[in-house]
Amino acid sequence: MTLTETPICNFGEKAKEFNLLSTANKKVTLDEIKGKNGTLIMFICNHCPYVKAVIKDVVEDVNFLESLGIKSAAIMSNDVKNYPEDSFENMMSFSKSYNFSFPYLIDDTQKVAKKYGAICTPDFFGYNKNLELQYRGRIRELKDLKPVTKGESDLRAAMKLVATSGKGPAKQIPSMGCNIKWFK
Repeated sequence: MTLTETPICNFGEKAKEFNLLSTANKKVTLDEIKGKNGTLIMFICNHCPYVKAVIKDVVEDVNFLESLGIKSAAIMSNDVKNYPEDSFENMMSFSKSYNFSFPYLIDDTQKVAKKYGAICTPDFFGYNKNLELQYRGRIRELKDLKPVTKGESDLRAAMKLVATSGKGPAKQIPSMGCNIKWFK
């Protein structure tokens, strides 16, 4: 596991198209998950301790953001041959056990992760209603792989701002997690 930090938000960058298989066994496109007031694309996986530490917060925040007109999807881009815990079957179990209300998609070619410039899990890309990037930060602070749960999460606060103003916060703290497991 290599701890990796996301780069600074490239404000205004457009979301990239995709057509990926979901754990519900249907293809999902960017247009299908575009929200009226914003869209959240998350790169996660099943085995990363950083994802595991925040997955309950992720599910809670996504459910809240849905009420603001923000739709979400999670994408898993890791090499499943060398990381079988991230297999499609395990993705289905993972999404069920945490009651995902959003599509969990497999990027088995890693092309989508590369188009987005995703580098770690979790990696959050928050877009406004025009699919312009406004947030690329963490969900919340972690101490010893435990979420610091005082107050609202950084992700929730940022996406609330995006939903109401179309703009993300100027100050953003990078997300940190395991590097994406690229094909060798």
